[in-house]
Amino acid sequence: MEFAVQEKFDEMLRPEWNALLHESVSDVPFLQFDYLKTWWKHLGGGEWKQPARLAIITAREGEKLVGIAPCFVTLHENKQSLLLLGSFEISDFLDFIVKAGDAPQFISGLLEYLTTELASALNIEVLDFYNLLDQSPSLPLLAQAAEKLGLLAEQEQLQHSPYIRLCGDWDTYLAGIDKKQRHEIRRKMRRAEESEFPVTWHVVESEKQLQKESEVFLDLMNHDEDKQAFLTPQMRVQMKEIMRSAFDNGTLQMAFLMVNSSYAAAYLNFDYQNRIWVYNSGLDYDYMDYSPGWVLLGHLLKWANENGKTEFDFMRGSEDYKYKFGAVDRFVMRMKITL
Repeated sequence: MEFAVQEKFDEMLRPEWNALLHESVSDVPFLQFDYLKTWWKHLGGGEWKQPARLAIITAREGEKLVGIAPCFVTLHENKQSLLLLGSFEISDFLDFIVKAGDAPQFISGLLEYLTTELASALNIEVLDFYNLLDQSPSLPLLAQAAEKLGLLAEQEQLQHSPYIRLCGDWDTYLAGIDKKQRHEIRRKMRRAEESEFPVTWHVVESEKQLQKESEVFLDLMNHDEDKQAFLTPQMRVQMKEIMRSAFDNGTLQMAFLMVNSSYAAAYLNFDYQNRIWVYNSGLDYDYMDYSPGWVLLGHLLKWANENGKTEFDFMRGSEDYKYKFGAVDRFVMRMKITL
């Protein structure tokens, strides 16, 4: 494998990048070319400050692209660090882009390339890779490659990341979760259906809807004090561009629950690779009597089952409601290698 580093997003790389991603050990929405290009444009909505230096490391066999380490270099925890693009607040899952069969050679070669050529050129002291799923083969391969080079590798569990495997049938799904929670979900959805006022839900399908309802979604997020602090002016721009990018490539699922024609709840999801990835949500607390978050989530899970989705991924966070809907745990990890 021949390694090289690019310090800009080359549009010519997009088709190869996304094609390789679809065959990768970690095909997640946060590794798409356009998502990471947008993230880099805004440095995660202002999470990172300049100076930051782009370092997209590619590996080829002849002319064939076989691996990508989408990275950047910046000061982190008082060390000049190489991090994965997307790190680490708004991109739930990150990894290298490489097929399973090529991963051992790619990761071993990547560490050699970094330690012998790139580290000195970019003044890198630490490789600090966040948000790798605990099942990623990159974790043991990085540890093995680091040990071979005599480097210190430290692995840390960061956050819960629960998800639901879907069976394709709503009633069968409900039968598989806790009896008390099953009755609670049905009760809340039935109460909404029988409400004095009409309770409906819809997803964004048109350009016109996107323009209006992206702002509505952010305003619903803003009802939560923690999310209000998160949604700085810079982050609002970042979030709207994420929505736009997902809409343009056909992976946006932005859903709203309406109570008497008013927006009561919303979910911003990705519909990617036959899975639903739950990215963020918002509520109007004036409508809590309708249990709008639970009701909308119930509709989305019913839709996902009926439309052949294989997983409903809640991504990072251990909020109680995720487990009440039957989610099971996995974790995202951090791998830190000191050079």
